[in-house]
Amino acid sequence: MPKDKLSPSERAILRELIFPESVEHLEDETGLSFGEIRSDLIRLKNLGYVEVSSGEPGAVSSPFYDSDNLRQFHFKATKIGLKQIQNHAI
Repeated sequence: MPKDKLSPSERAILRELIFPESVEHLEDETGLSFGEIRSDLIRLKNLGYVEVSSGEPGAVSSPFYDSDNLRQFHFKATKIGLKQIQNHAI
């Protein structure tokens, strides 16, 4: 899959990440399974479309996170990620 080609589930996740959100929020709002969300978040992070933070108030994004414990983190779309969903808007 080309770098800029997003799957429907990746687009759905990015649409939810205007503000920092938890995995639980993504599960509730997208209806995707944890496994799908985990896979998509890792790919989106690797592409630079999502940033990760601890979820604590005032927390800054970090390049380090535990992919086995994604429920401990919050995710937010980066400027590049937001441009991707803007480019795919209907």
